[in-house]
Amino acid sequence: MVWAGVDTHQLTHHVAVIDATHSQLGHAQFPASQAGYADLVAYVNGFGTAGAYGIESTGSYGAGLTRHLLTQIAGVEVFEVDRPEKSTRLKHGKSDPIDAYSAAVQVHTGRAAGRPKLTTGAVEALRALKVPRDSAVKDRTRAYSQLRDLITTAPGALKDDLIGLTGKQRVAAALAMRPDLTQISDPVQATGHALQAVARRITFLDAEIAAADKHIHQLTKLLVPSLLAMRQVGPQTAAQLVITAGQNIERMTSEAAFAKLAGVAPLPASSGKTSTRHRLNRGGDRQANAALYLIIVGRMKNHPETIAYVDRRRAQGMSNPEIIRCLKRHLARSTYRALKNRPHDPLTSIGPSTATEGRGRVDHGICGGVVS
Repeated sequence: MVWAGVDTHQLTHHVAVIDATHSQLGHAQFPASQAGYADLVAYVNGFGTAGAYGIESTGSYGAGLTRHLLTQIAGVEVFEVDRPEKSTRLKHGKSDPIDAYSAAVQVHTGRAAGRPKLTTGAVEALRALKVPRDSAVKDRTRAYSQLRDLITTAPGALKDDLIGLTGKQRVAAALAMRPDLTQISDPVQATGHALQAVARRITFLDAEIAAADKHIHQLTKLLVPSLLAMRQVGPQTAAQLVITAGQNIERMTSEAAFAKLAGVAPLPASSGKTSTRHRLNRGGDRQANAALYLIIVGRMKNHPETIAYVDRRRAQGMSNPEIIRCLKRHLARSTYRALKNRPHDPLTSIGPSTATEGRGRVDHGICGGVVS
């Protein structure tokens, strides 16, 4: 039995192999390609039966190798490993073989226990669709800001005609302009041309976002209909939560693990004067944390039970950040159950999971009862 560690890069992967006594059996570099993955596996198998692989960056540089191992090699175990500790690098230095051997040791000793996400199903398709959509939203916001700034500094009557309009009205007015490009040295004509160019960009981005939203809505309805049925949960927030959880949510053993991943596990913040204070967790997946926050903010405005809870906790002297932390923690529990009970994904062999952890529970203790 041997254990392999892989230091991943964009173009190459460096693998190192150890035995049960941590003896270094060998290391080699392979291309980060389908053929390179097969050669890497054959190299490891040349030393014995692989007990497990420890791979750095399974969600980025190591995604291809991870997918190859999980789908092409029967019975193999794959774990996400961290970069070597500072003490290791201070003592042994930094190189690809050193990092690869460190990964192998981490997986053999059990320090690397995180399971990588599967990237072979509809959740990966959803993630791919959301990447350009989110980028387009940011670009559109930036374009609207540019349109506003151009109008603010526009010459004379051009500014007077546009400054009082809404964003969409400004886009329509800019598209209707007919600047004289033969007079491009005239600031009025040049500004009109610039406004029209930005307006066209906004129109293009609107169409791109609308098309992406349609596909994302279809996929979220297929993957997590129970999550979409929850109050204040829309397609975008649902998509982010299912992407964070991943195709194989069963790799998380409890709803507490999901809460920690989403950055909503309470952290002690006591001192010599207090002993029961907690604060929001600043770690975890910030996009998932933001999705939970948006849901809670919406519920605090129009969900009667949440409004009643907020009023009760405020009367008890709890601050808004503490109230939101409690609400987010409870929401993470109900979200986890909805994600665990999602329908079968036809693109993978992983069927629906049965979630029993925390079913029917409410969050007592430091937060008190919270209703969903």
